Amino acid sequence: MHRLLIGAMALVLGSVSAGAQSLDDLNIQIHGYATQGFLYTTNNNILTTSSSNGSPAWTEAVLNVTSQPSPKLRIGVQGRYFLLGNLGNEITLDWAAADYKANDRFGVRFGKVKTPSGLLNEIQDIDPSYMWSLLPQSVYQITSRNSLLAHYGGVVYGTLKLGQNLGKLEYRGFGGEREIGTNDGYLLNQRESGLVLPNGIGGPTYGAALHWRTPLPGFMIGASDTKITRWNSALTDGPYSGSETLYPFQLPNYFARYEKDKVMVAGEFARLPVRGQLTLTGLPATPLALDQRSWYVMASYKLTDKLTAGVYDSQSVDHQAALGVARHSFDWAISGRYDFNQYLYAKAEQHFINGTELDYDTDMNPNGLQTSTRLTILKIGVSF
Repeated sequence: MHRLLIGAMALVLGSVSAGAQSLDDLNIQIHGYATQGFLYTTNNNILTTSSSNGSPAWTEAVLNVTSQPSPKLRIGVQGRYFLLGNLGNEITLDWAAADYKANDRFGVRFGKVKTPSGLLNEIQDIDPSYMWSLLPQSVYQITSRNSLLAHYGGVVYGTLKLGQNLGKLEYRGFGGEREIGTNDGYLLNQRESGLVLPNGIGGPTYGAALHWRTPLPGFMIGASDTKITRWNSALTDGPYSGSETLYPFQLPNYFARYEKDKVMVAGEFARLPVRGQLTLTGLPATPLALDQRSWYVMASYKLTDKLTAGVYDSQSVDHQAALGVARHSFDWAISGRYDFNQYLYAKAEQHFINGTELDYDTDMNPNGLQTSTRLTILKIGVSF
């Protein structure tokens, strides 16, 4: 599927280039950003960094190139360099897509496209667009951003007017193939225990999303649902051999956002009910079970033209886990952002975390995990 989509993209790009009279006809734009973060924690190391000693091991650089050879057709690609502790340190393809918008009611894009699930998934790759240093980790885990952001396939989308007193309905339908890479945060502790999936795990996925722009200005209510089919992958590297299987499951998200003047308030609920089976050579199959229920509420206020402050409460509970601190993660965050000018900005964020369900690498915490962690983040970014 990947080769077919890449070939189709190359055909579109070649056709556009052949038909264009000059570079001006392509309306090429180049944009990007770079950020450098610093993390410090009490008690536990977090996000695969040595944060209890203070860690600058969080660097990101993004570059995208887009072209609009005709009013209805847009083509683009985005690459990303990412380093977070022991994760990344490589350049990856965020997305590469051709987008044809016939009119407000119907459009289609294909390639490696952003997955329109949840409230914030499609902006995970645009750090300058939001004030938070970390999006709520209960739903948008940064160690799995590459897996969550996009899929190989297509999206159909459009906006339907419901009448003067009913607002608008934005729809998105999507399908294709998704990958959870071998270095993804979801597989980190499994990999460190010797259960290595060298090709990651993935397969077909599809779903839909609806956003209702209500008659109340600035108020949107929405929902999305993602269907994962049966996924299989082989354990071939490391000390164990065998296979891992994920049975079909659905990932629903329900969300709302209200924006007016200087105020923004939003919230979201998501569920990740995973069932599967781990089969090691010569041993009986072991069932896999996860029922993660996550939510957050957030609010921000623009204090001045350059300074914005905000707060969120982000919580996650695995209903399949044993009782104890490893069953949940409760995270209060206080954040601020200052824009020096249109290109340079800085963020500061303080997290108060209780529980160890999310974001912790067992190898980075050889003496075990403490119940609570205080996380301080400083980040500076430049965009163009």
